[in-house]
This record gives sequence, structure tokens and C-alpha cells, in this order.
Amino acid sequence: MTNQHKALKKFGQNYLTDKNILRKIAEEVNPSDDDVLIEIGPGYGALTEFIVDKCKNLTAIEIDSRVIDDLQIRFPNLKVLNCDFLEFNIPAFFTENGKRIRVVGNIPYNLTSPILFNLIENQEYIQDAVFLVQDEVARRINAKRGTKEYGILAVILQHFSEVKYCFKVSPNVFNPKPKVNSAVIHVKFKEEQINDPNKKLFIKTVKSCFGNRRKTLKNSLSNSIFKDVDFSNCEIDLSLRAEQLEINDFITLTQFVSTQLK
Repeated sequence: MTNQHKALKKFGQNYLTDKNILRKIAEEVNPSDDDVLIEIGPGYGALTEFIVDKCKNLTAIEIDSRVIDDLQIRFPNLKVLNCDFLEFNIPAFFTENGKRIRVVGNIPYNLTSPILFNLIENQEYIQDAVFLVQDEVARRINAKRGTKEYGILAVILQHFSEVKYCFKVSPNVFNPKPKVNSAVIHVKFKEEQINDPNKKLFIKTVKSCFGNRRKTLKNSLSNSIFKDVDFSNCEIDLSLRAEQLEINDFITLTQFVSTQLK
């Protein structure tokens, strides 16, 4: 392998170098021979090395064109696509492979939310995802009702998936070192939510409820895209704040909005 290029800030690159951590991530993925697996941002293939021999159908999606040749040389059987995962056509890839996709990656921290929302948007094609993310975000995703971390990400991810906080990762195992702790999460999408007709409305409702976090639901909703909806007959107490609601309360609120909009 050639000398590594300098990590680029514009791509949010922090190369993970600790083989024990890489092995633990691969064990969490636990790929089988017939999985359809996508790795986001393989870089120089540090994690790829631990999964490529266990999965015949592994596709690496890498935005940094500088490393493509290295990846192809190191892993001749690896399919490498030089593109942005957020612009990748997931439905077409699913159709081509005929099986729900598994995803893994040490993803750029500034793109964690967009990538997670992209997977939710395409959840009928996605089985699960194992990601290395900022520890603070991992804890927010796993937050419980009533805590200050409980917000949009927690409610939406926990509604559409089961989220496991796997383990914490020190900044010392990266090059360059990030200024924050990291963590590995495992997101398993719930099959019963695949055909939810109110999926997009649920996401909009949750975002609207948390729009003015310190205000009551009544105030938040009146300042949102639902300002013209009459919530007077809604069974949810609108004098509460969003972080006081259970996930089922957001479902009830979404169903109410759905009937009002019809």
C-alpha cells in the first residue's frame, strides 16, 4: 500500500488505526457469506480488511478519489464506488441485489444525522447499520424520555429501529485524533415499520414538537408547519413539552394530524 494521504477536513476524515477496535466492530457486524453489505467511507481499508473475506457481496462507497486505486489493489474482489453515499441510489442497489442491505462505516461526524435519516427514508431496503459515531450523538440516540439528551434523533431512531450502544472509543486510536470520544452503535430497523404510511408525517411531527424545545407543545406546534391544524380535540396534553412525551404519544399525535389534514 502507498503512503497514506493527509486526512481531509472537508470529508470529515479521521482514520481508525487500532486493530482491536476494528476487530470488535467487525464482530458486531458479524457478516455472513450471503449478506449484501455496504461500507461507507472505507478510506484505506482498515475495517474492510476484517470483513472482506467473510462477505462475498461487499461494496465500498468512498468519496475520496485518492484512495480508490489502493483499495482496488489491496482487495481485488471488492466492488468500489467513488461517490457520495448521500447521493447513492439505494432502491436501485436493492433491486440489483434482491436482498435487504446491511451497512457499516466510520462515518463523518458532521454527516451522522443526514446518513441516519437517509437510511430511515429507505428503511424498506435496509436491514441494519453498524456505525462509529461521536459518543455524544450515540448517547442522544439512546436517550430516554425526560432527559436533556432526549430529542428528535432519539424519538425517530427508536421508533423506526432498535438501537444498541455497543462500546466507547477513545480519540487516541485515530489519525488525526478527533477532539471528542466516539462510540459504536448498532441500528436494527423494525420490519413492522416498513410500510408505515405516516412515516414522513411522523418525522415532520416530531421535528415540529421539538422546534421550540423550552416551550410547550402548543407553542411549538403553532410555530410549525402545522400552525393551521386545530389541536383542540387532541388527546395529548399540549401544555407538556416535547421531551415529556413517550414515543407512543408522538404516534398518537401523528395520527391526529393525519386525520386533520385529510
